[in-house]
This record gives sequence, C-alpha cells and structure tokens, in this order.
Amino acid sequence: MNDTTNHPLKLFNSLTRDLEPFTPVHEGEARVYTCGPTVYNYQHIGNMRAYIFADLLGRTLGATGLKLNHIINITDVGHLTSDADAGDDKMEKAAASSGKSAWDIAKYYTDAYWQDIERLNIRQPAKWSIATDHVEEMIDFAKGIADKHCYELESGLYFDTSTVPDYGRLAGTQSDDVEGRIETVEGKRHPQDFAIWRKTPAGETRQMEWDSPWGKGAPGWHLECSQMSMKYLGETFDIHTGGIDHREIHHPNEIAQNQAHNCSEHSGANIWMHNNFLIDRAGKMSKSSGDFLRLQVLIDKGIHPLAYRLMCLQAHYRSELEFTWDNLVAALTRLKRMIIGVENLKARLEKTDASAANDREHPKITELRDQLWAAMADDLNSAKAIPLLEELLGLKKINAHQRFELLKEMDAIFGLQFETLTRENLRVKPEQVVISEEEIERKLDLRQQAKAEKDFAAADAIRDELTAQGVELMDGDPLRWEWSISI
Repeated sequence: MNDTTNHPLKLFNSLTRDLEPFTPVHEGEARVYTCGPTVYNYQHIGNMRAYIFADLLGRTLGATGLKLNHIINITDVGHLTSDADAGDDKMEKAAASSGKSAWDIAKYYTDAYWQDIERLNIRQPAKWSIATDHVEEMIDFAKGIADKHCYELESGLYFDTSTVPDYGRLAGTQSDDVEGRIETVEGKRHPQDFAIWRKTPAGETRQMEWDSPWGKGAPGWHLECSQMSMKYLGETFDIHTGGIDHREIHHPNEIAQNQAHNCSEHSGANIWMHNNFLIDRAGKMSKSSGDFLRLQVLIDKGIHPLAYRLMCLQAHYRSELEFTWDNLVAALTRLKRMIIGVENLKARLEKTDASAANDREHPKITELRDQLWAAMADDLNSAKAIPLLEELLGLKKINAHQRFELLKEMDAIFGLQFETLTRENLRVKPEQVVISEEEIERKLDLRQQAKAEKDFAAADAIRDELTAQGVELMDGDPLRWEWSISI
C-alpha cells in the first residue's frame, strides 16, 4: 500500500496536542514502545483496546514500508494499587489474598493475556520486555540520576520533579497544588514527586524484593518503562503508546526520568499517543470490583473475539467508545456480512482468469486504495476506512483478482483475518449450551428427511427443539445453522 507521497502519515502527539507528520528517527525503521499490562489479574476488554490500537498503529507503519521494532512490557512488579503512586504493590497484594506466590500469579495472568492477544489477532511485538528480568539495570538507571535528581526518604528513593523542565506538560498541568495525583508522603519536597525505588518496610518481607543502595525493596512502576524503552529502542525513539489514563501520571513521570537520564529536555519519544477509554455504563470496566468484562466473558456469550476487534476499529482510537452488548452484536453481524462478501469474492476468483489481474488496474480500485491511505494517514482513522472495505466487497463488475489483492492490503492493516476466517469460524458455542454440533447436524438431517416426506409436524418439532437449545436454523443457507446469542 506504500502511498506516503500523496498521503504522508500524520499522527496526533499528546505532548504537543497537535497532528504531526511522522518521520522515523532511524531511516527505514519505526521504533515503538507500548505500556503493557500489570499481570495481577485478567485484562478487561477496555485494557485490550490499547493493544488493538497499538497493533493498528504498527500495521499502518508497516504498510508504509517501514520495519517495525515494537516493544511491549509486562509489569510483574512495582505497580501500586493506585496509579497515583499510592497503596500496596498489586502483585504482592494479589499474592497475599490468593495464597499463591507472586511469581506464579504473574505467570498465570501473563499467559492469559497472551492468549487474548492471539485471540484478537494482535501481532507479536519484537520483544516482550518482562520487568523482573531488568531490575539490576533499573537500579543502575536510578544510580545514574540519583545524585542530581533524587532524594532519599525512609520509604524509598524519590524523584524531585522540580529538577527537570516542564514537568507535567503531557498531562496539561505543572501545578504543585494538584490534589490526589501522587501519594502524600512525609518529607516529600513537592506533591508530584514520585518513588523510583520503594524500600521494604522494616519488619516485612516481600516475595519480590532486591538489594539496592537504598535498601532492600522493589523498583517503582515508572522506572521500569523508562529503563526498558531506552534499552531496546534507544534514548530517542519514535512513538510511545498507552491508554489515556497513563497521560496524567505514569507517562509524565517517565518523561521526567528520561530527561534526567539523558541530560536533555527531550521527552524520550518523539510522539506520545494515547487511546481513549472504553466506557461501560453498567460499570464493569474496572477490575477493582472483581466483576469485570474480559474477553472470555464475550466468548462465553457466543461472540467471536474479532467482533470486538471490529467494534474497536469502527471508532477512532482517540474517541471514547461505549460498550453495550447491542453494539457488540451489531459488530458481529457486520463481520458476518463482510465474511459472506469475502467468501463470494473467493468463489469468483475460482471462475476468473488470474492473468486478468495483470491488466491495467481498474480506476475504482485505485480510488479505493487512495481513500484508504488518506484515512489511515489521517491519524489512523479506521472509522473512516472500514466502510471502504465494505464498498470493495460490494463491487461486482471489477476483476475479482484485483479486488482480492486490495482486500489483502486492507486486511494487512485491519487484522480481521479475511484470508482464512470463515462463517463457520464465527460460530462460537455459548457457554450455557449443552447440545453438540454433531447432534445438531444429525437432527437437521432428520428434519430435512421429514420435510422430504412431507412430515411437516415432525420437521417443526425438531426446529422447536433446536431453537429451545440455543440453535438458530437458517433454511436455504449452506451453513444451515448458527448459535443463538443470548445477552
């Protein structure tokens, strides 16, 4: 798709609050860091929106011809129960409440997160950067900035935010009187100062603790991302992504550490990008209550994970997206219609001379490709680009091979697996359903036989029985049936 001449890629930089042309730091390569999950629990679907967005960004960068070097971290230590640098370590708290080791908890929920990544067809990064694998390097990082930028208190080593320029610029505030941003600790010089190393309190032993010049303890959450992003991407790299909640505290603190380490006013990343929230009016988007929406809940209802991916792509990443079951089912219905269009296109491929694809490209194909890149180059406007895919599938009189080639180009960005996904794949068995697919097929054969024998009462009885068991019959459709979705 590489059409950056007519439509150069522009991205919204949260730091400058403006659209900016993307120019990579290293020619031919895009270096991207994404704040990954804290693995003390499952990730809810709002968390997963951030990784769908980062995947869309990466796919778009790749479509311009750039080699993508994408790093996602796994926070398995140091993240406190409040993003405002307060409370207990989330991993230690989860271990205490479950009776399991913090290490076992981290492994279990990391594996669960990776499973969701695969289900959503989010591509693997160049590296998963695990926080506990880098603690000694984090200590060295802290040593390098401690003398000029930090001070020690009884509870740990704290960063003095007055020692760097424009602290809080990303969040839109630099005021010392912002309430509730950072934990109140006796002896702190400024309300925004934050811990980069937390000492284990006297008389306590943590499951995850290391020796340091400031006592036995663990690194701060913010320190992790600064150290790992610089290690793998360099002191200045292209793009840093994360959820919009990181824009207020976590990322400003990263920037402060980056400035201190690099002895520079530069933030570390040229562009900071943030996806907006997924809003659930029912209030189940937070993990604090223990009752929250994760991808498995959607699957248990009979929703294919790619329907959620499509639901996210239907909105611009910087806009709030409201979650409702009706919206999700509508996205699933839209995806099914797309797959029908793809399957029809594939059927036409078999009847069309492939050599015709080498003929001069049809003007409509050229136009759709241009519109696609215009949308994606405009700060990843997938909401505007998705209808172009449907328009392509609706074309009937244009060479099927040319249409299919453009379809593959589009799906390289959208990641909806159109080359392999089938309607049968979209048929996800709801958790409460008991009847097997084999039994459904057997009963449908019996119903077909009853109809052939004009025993319509028997045929209706089978239909009613299957309907009661959560099966939706589709007479005249080669697929024959689908699972009913009950929400």
